[in-house]
Amino acid sequence: MKHVIKLIAVVGLSGTMVMSAAQAQQTVEVKFSAQVNGQPFSCGQSYKDIGTTKSTITPSDFRFFVSEVELLDAQGRATPVALTQDKTWQLENIALLDFENGTGPCRNGTVPTNTSVRGTVPSGKYTGIRFTLGVPFNLNHVDPTTAPAPLSSTAMFWTWQGGYKFLKVDMTSSGSTAAHGHGTGQGGGHGGGAASGFSVHLGSTMCASPSKTAAPTACANPNRLTVSFAQFDPSSQMVVADIGAVLTGANVDVNAPGTSPGCMSFLKDADCPPVMAAMGLPYESHAASPQRFFSVK
Repeated sequence: MKHVIKLIAVVGLSGTMVMSAAQAQQTVEVKFSAQVNGQPFSCGQSYKDIGTTKSTITPSDFRFFVSEVELLDAQGRATPVALTQDKTWQLENIALLDFENGTGPCRNGTVPTNTSVRGTVPSGKYTGIRFTLGVPFNLNHVDPTTAPAPLSSTAMFWTWQGGYKFLKVDMTSSGSTAAHGHGTGQGGGHGGGAASGFSVHLGSTMCASPSKTAAPTACANPNRLTVSFAQFDPSSQMVVADIGAVLTGANVDVNAPGTSPGCMSFLKDADCPPVMAAMGLPYESHAASPQRFFSVK
């Protein structure tokens, strides 16, 4: 009988410990802000002094995926954030940040917006953050017509081979032919000379697969960016994504002949070196530079 009583006590104690461990979680919300040269992004607003020509741009889209979000302690040890599985903006370990609201020049977008990543971590003291701009390889080449949200967003999908657009920013500029209303029509998909618009679409390229409709086995240029900040307090700070900083060395008025408008990550595009460098990613023979897209404020 004594053994039975001891066993019950141990089981009861173990159950309490498991329950306590399960409850020892803290919620976390990482706020993101989309900006253009330090100014908050807003559909329909124009922004001055962009790029090498100091042009005025009017954005029409601003969205990106983040994944593998982790909080860091003072020693740099990482703890993954267990994302809330709402299957609207968050799925598994990825989240879609969407700052456009489908109004004005953003009319091809969606009305709902999402400006934060939400989840839980074990209770503790955290001083920093790390995350990846992009979709992990195992989820990057699924079928968007059958995948749950946010991977069901066809606006953020390229092809089976390329997968998803990790970052999608579109705009017109004051120096483009579209802005002046007398374009030659060259900028619709493969511009030459004056551009009808400028885009920054980041995604994986040179992905090997047996056909255009088959998922690849690898991509020569993954183009995923891991970002880390040793000092970050989610209760008082936010992560800022500033596309103006990415465009500092770019000419948003003129598109490289025979290429897609702006930089869409594809090789042999003269518009891409300054953009990819500012994103902190290598491009062809150009080595990666420190990224300037994200900061903490």
